[in-house]
Amino acid sequence: MKRDLYLEKLIRRKHNGMIKVVTGIRRCGKTYLLLNLFYHYLLECGVDDNHIIRIALDDRINKKYRNPDVLCEYIHDAVKDDQMYYVLLDEVQMVAEFEDVLNSFLHIKNVDTYVTGSNAKFLSKDIITEFRGRGDQIHLYPLSFSEFMQGRNVDRNQGWYEYTMYGGLPKLLEMENEEDKANYLRDIVKETYIKDILERNDVRNPVELEELLDYLASAIGGLTNPKKLADTFKTVKGTPVHPDTIKKYLDYFEDSFLISRAKRYDVKGRKYIGTPMKFYFTDCGLRNVRINFRQYEETHIMENIIYNELLVRGYNVDVGMVEYHYYTEEKKKVQKQLEVDFVCNQGSKRIYVQSALAIPTKEKEEQEQLSLRNINDSFKKIIIVKDGPTHYNESGILILNLYDFLLNEDSLNQ
Repeated sequence: MKRDLYLEKLIRRKHNGMIKVVTGIRRCGKTYLLLNLFYHYLLECGVDDNHIIRIALDDRINKKYRNPDVLCEYIHDAVKDDQMYYVLLDEVQMVAEFEDVLNSFLHIKNVDTYVTGSNAKFLSKDIITEFRGRGDQIHLYPLSFSEFMQGRNVDRNQGWYEYTMYGGLPKLLEMENEEDKANYLRDIVKETYIKDILERNDVRNPVELEELLDYLASAIGGLTNPKKLADTFKTVKGTPVHPDTIKKYLDYFEDSFLISRAKRYDVKGRKYIGTPMKFYFTDCGLRNVRINFRQYEETHIMENIIYNELLVRGYNVDVGMVEYHYYTEEKKKVQKQLEVDFVCNQGSKRIYVQSALAIPTKEKEEQEQLSLRNINDSFKKIIIVKDGPTHYNESGILILNLYDFLLNEDSLNQ
C-alpha cells in the first residue's frame, strides 16, 4: 500500500531541526508509514543503513531501550561521524520520560528524529506542546477511498459499499469475511479506543461515555451542542448528565481522534457561530460498529466521507450558514437560514461544497444549490453527487461526480 501523500509530508520535513511526530487514530498505519515506507525511501536516496537507527519499542527484543538513559546512550554512541543520522522510533510512549529523551536528540546537530506513538497520551492532539515548540506533527488518517481501492481488486461500486460499511483501517484489506471485519472493528473500539480514553481520563461513568459515542454515531452530520445532548440523555435515558460533563466527553473523543468537530460559520457575516456544531467520525467503520451496523444511511455516511477527504487534502472545514430573504405571495418578508455543508479554506483559497446523494430533478437541484447561489463571492461552488456526470450547470456551479472527486486528487481544481 502506497501512502504517498503522507510520505511526501515526511520528506518535506527532513532536516528541519524539529522532532517529526506522526499522530493519528489507532491502527491507521503509522508504524508502516515510518518503519517501512520512509525507511525504504531513505535507503533509495543512498542513506547507509548504519545511519538509520530504527527501533520498534513495542518489540520485546528492544525492551532495554524503554529505559530513557539506555536509549539516550545508545543513540549518542551510534552517531560516529558528521554525516546525517535518521532516528526512527515506533511506539515511543513506551519510553519513560520520552519527552525529555526526544528533546535531548535536538542537541545532536546531525540527528533527524521521527517518532510514532499510539497510547492515549500520545494520541492527544496537543502532544506537540510536550516538545516545547520543537515538534512538527504529521497527522495520518485511515485509508482514503482512493487508497482503499488500490488495495482492493473490485469495481468502484463494490468498493464503495465495503468502504462505507467497514471503513478504511488498513488491516481490513487482509480480510474477506464480513463477520471477521465486524469483529475486528468491535474489538478495537472496545479494547483499544475506549480503554485508552478511560485510562487517560478520570471518567466516573463509562457507560454514559459510551452511550454518548453511540448517540453521535447515530446522528452524524446533525447539528448539536452539549446542552442538546444532555437533554437527550434526560429524555431518552432518564439520566441527568450535566452539559459540562458532555463537553468533557466530547473533548476526550476528539483528543483520541475518534471524532472531529466542524464549527458553524456565518458566510455573509464572516464570523463563527458558537453553537450548534457538527461531529463526524474519523472512520465510518468505527461509526457503524458502534450501532451494530443498524443504520446504513448512505446520505449521511457520504457526507462524513466527503468531510474526511477534505481534511486529508489539507482544508480547514467548517459548516456554513447563509441568511436568505424572500417575500411570500402576501408580500411578507421572510428570513431563513440555509446550510452550506462545508466551507473549506486553504490559505487564500476557499471552496463551498454541498453533498447530495442524488439530484434526480430540477427541483432537487434548485434545492441543493439555493444556499450556494446566495453566497455573494467569486469562490468556487460545488455539489458532489454520487450518480451522474461531472459538469457545470447553468448557474456556474460544478456538479462533481462522487467517484471523480474521491479518485482524482485534482478534482476540486477543474
